[in-house]
Amino acid sequence: METSVELAGLASAAAARLIDLLATDGWAAVKSSVLSLWRSAHPERVEEELADARGELLQARHPGESQELQGLLVAEWQARIIRLIATRPDAVDELRALLGGELRAAQAPEAQITGSMTLEAHVSGGDAFLAGRDMTVTRGGQA
Repeated sequence: METSVELAGLASAAAARLIDLLATDGWAAVKSSVLSLWRSAHPERVEEELADARGELLQARHPGESQELQGLLVAEWQARIIRLIATRPDAVDELRALLGGELRAAQAPEAQITGSMTLEAHVSGGDAFLAGRDMTVTRGGQA
């Protein structure tokens, strides 16, 4: 039996990937698989809500606005996925398969990163934060 922490981590990863895909061309390729997770819980409503979220993301004009909206949507969909898992424990395996397969493969080839990266920082009397991709830094308990 999985712990609630493990399930929350799975839901978080799935929600983040789902929202990442919403605003890409790869969304059409995985849409039906994502909707199949909600097949017994009003998939038409979920489809409409995903379409609304996609529209909001595509309309976000400023990078900061888009990132903030994306964070809010990830939190919203993480909660929905947790509720789905609570009502349909068998969805965990489907979700894992979706995350491991289709959601990963749906990324456009030009968006997939290959190659290597070297990061280097020389800091004196301060902090350095390096990342090859997304990063969140929290100080003093506030994000």
